[in-house]
Amino acid sequence: MPYVVPLSGGDITSFNVHNGFPEALVRGFRSSFLTEYDYNNLTQCENLDDVRLNLQETDYDQFLSSQTKVTPALIQEKATTKLVKEFNYLKAQAQEPLVTFMEYIQYEYMIENVMLLLKGTLSGRNVEELIAQCHPLGLFAPSTMKLIPMFEASPKGYMDLYQTVLIDTPIGDYFSRFLEEHKPSGHDSAGGDDANIVRNVLEEVEIEIIKNSLMKLYLEDFHRFCKKVGGDTAIVMCELLEARADRNAINITLNSFNGPLNEPHMRSTDRRRLYPAIGQLYPEATSDFTDVSDEAALAAVLEPYPVYREIWAVHMNESFGNKSIDDAFYERDVEMLELSFEGQMHFAPFYAYIKLKEQEIRNLVWISECIVQRQRDEINKFIPLFTDSAPWKVARRAAR
Repeated sequence: MPYVVPLSGGDITSFNVHNGFPEALVRGFRSSFLTEYDYNNLTQCENLDDVRLNLQETDYDQFLSSQTKVTPALIQEKATTKLVKEFNYLKAQAQEPLVTFMEYIQYEYMIENVMLLLKGTLSGRNVEELIAQCHPLGLFAPSTMKLIPMFEASPKGYMDLYQTVLIDTPIGDYFSRFLEEHKPSGHDSAGGDDANIVRNVLEEVEIEIIKNSLMKLYLEDFHRFCKKVGGDTAIVMCELLEARADRNAINITLNSFNGPLNEPHMRSTDRRRLYPAIGQLYPEATSDFTDVSDEAALAAVLEPYPVYREIWAVHMNESFGNKSIDDAFYERDVEMLELSFEGQMHFAPFYAYIKLKEQEIRNLVWISECIVQRQRDEINKFIPLFTDSAPWKVARRAAR
């Protein structure tokens, strides 16, 4: 009888049997992050050719050597390509349930890509340009990528898009559940007007609402999977996903002010449906969000939660300080992601590595843009990784 790999990620006695090598790889990749010394050199660069020369002394090596002209967009593209190659290499060394875990990481990018293609198509943008903007971690087969933005703006076209393209993608189940939630009450799925339902949803529901709905389903699904894997993977990953769910809930509420979702009847229905059913804010705070109609009310709901009270204080002082609420959320993410490397024998470092590398790429783009635009006063407003000068480490030392 063949040996069956268990769904559990394993514990101290069995984890390394199936996952030891890929975990060793991802922990080795941790040493590839730019150091404080590297960032100091980059911020002293006079132009992007100097940036290229300095990056040659890091793990990025010759990734820009064949380029005649360096731009911030090119740095982002080539750095992302390098990250994707590393991710695919890690995934090639993995076996279940780590393979499925890494596929869940990709689902987020798939959702973003589909929403980008749908939004761009409805706006009449060029198909090739849209596909070029898609994140490579969320790409489908080339034929599928081209089919998504080529649907006709008719009931049959929308239905064909759903039945022959979207439903067969790895995130097709999220679309099915989203459409099921938006069926009119009393609708019979055998009634033959599914095409009209798909059309109404894609035509009448804002793309951003569809995206938030899919992200809600994705986070809840990923959370359930991590719980099923168990062990330290469940402990660390559930905490990371719950923090992400809380951030989404706060941003959805904040961004809805002065919009239709802030109408009294919409707050308790459509807006409430967008809040993930996980997180520190669920269910008490997210239930209270239905009565929130302005920033003062949102601040009152967040008051009992020290972490979010501090983040909200950053938002309130944004015009006087140097950080936005997004910066505050990024800093908290970096803290939690860095700490996930401290444990052993769990899957969280794979997730953390991708997210921290994305932050490093944002740092590179920020520094490059500041050099190009001659904004030297702004160049140090990035979030360093694995350094003693990280904002959360500085704050902890100050609190001692």
